[in-house]
Amino acid sequence: MPHYDSVVIVGYGIAGMTAADTLRAEGFAGRITIIGAEQSEPYSRPALSKAMMSAEAELAPQFLPPSAHGVDVLLGRRAVGLDRQRRQVTLDDRTRLSYDGLVIATGSTARRFTDDPREFVVRGADDAAAVRLRLARRPRAVVLGGGPLGMEVASGARELGCPVTLVQRGQPMARHLGPYLAELCRRAAEERGVTFINDTVTEVVAPDDPNATLTVRLAQVPPISADIVISAIGDRPSDGWLAESGLLTDDRLLVDDCGRVCPADTPPPGRQGIENIVAAGDIAWHPVEDGHRRSPLWTAAIEGAKTAATALLTGRTSTPRPYSPYFWTEQFGLNIRVSGTFPLDGEPEVIAHGQTRDPEALLLRWSTDGTGSAAAVNYRIPIPRLREVAQGNDPAA
Repeated sequence: MPHYDSVVIVGYGIAGMTAADTLRAEGFAGRITIIGAEQSEPYSRPALSKAMMSAEAELAPQFLPPSAHGVDVLLGRRAVGLDRQRRQVTLDDRTRLSYDGLVIATGSTARRFTDDPREFVVRGADDAAAVRLRLARRPRAVVLGGGPLGMEVASGARELGCPVTLVQRGQPMARHLGPYLAELCRRAAEERGVTFINDTVTEVVAPDDPNATLTVRLAQVPPISADIVISAIGDRPSDGWLAESGLLTDDRLLVDDCGRVCPADTPPPGRQGIENIVAAGDIAWHPVEDGHRRSPLWTAAIEGAKTAATALLTGRTSTPRPYSPYFWTEQFGLNIRVSGTFPLDGEPEVIAHGQTRDPEALLLRWSTDGTGSAAAVNYRIPIPRLREVAQGNDPAA
């Protein structure tokens, strides 16, 4: 079992914070230093496109409960380099931090078409506040991307009274939730006035005149004009600072099933990572049946950080923690929570229909392959009970 006197955690989102808590919970008494790129303490990123987009919401982020893990936190600092031989992280002020163990949790950045300020993204609290302020003036908004982020932002924009067009190739939300739940989302959005365009964006043209409208060019239909564009077209791992570290394989930070980082010279298959560097959150590519894949979900970041921090302390004796996927979205009057593997194909079994507060609430289950998933649509049920429903148990049992 490795012995460390100091651990550096690069990244102060939910993954970095969870890693620090886990290290302490597992008995690590050495020095922990966390590097946070933003000037603020960690906050809920999922809430940015939910609560902060609501017409009644405050513009302040929802900060996470303060941690008592007793660490040194450097806010407003970014890592710019890693020297694995010297075990040092270089910061943007040229400070070098030495480590025995390293947790990489720098997350990701939003993809966008232009650098024009009229194209918005929602990645951080400042982004969400800027979008919300602009939407308050009720501009014609075009949302690019029909995943959870795009649909939640579109929902907030409609609530604020903006004309909204959403561009998505294929059925919005289908890739995330499957066709049944995606159809519920689409109908709810259209009932609230969202216009959908099924097409691919080829270009966003932003004139130099700040008062001119933007033009969104599409592959198959005529271009559309917008006062603002909100891009929700995915993210890009924040791994640029690792470019010379030898840790990236084909521009990806691969990890093993315990979150240990697999350097580029690690021979496949059955890659096993190095003991003193782990990664968690949106930056980490985890092994799956057909390769490696990122899982940019809040709950995945939490569970991945717990596994990675434990592996850092226990070395080769570590084993992956069990993980039950969980996801939720709030949009167009729908509160959808899903437990289990998704997207969910096929017709669900209706476990319950209607509650006192909402006669249209639904509790659904998909269980054809024995690995069950369940969804609550405006249906109040504790998360542990929802997981039990996914496993085939009666919710009233």
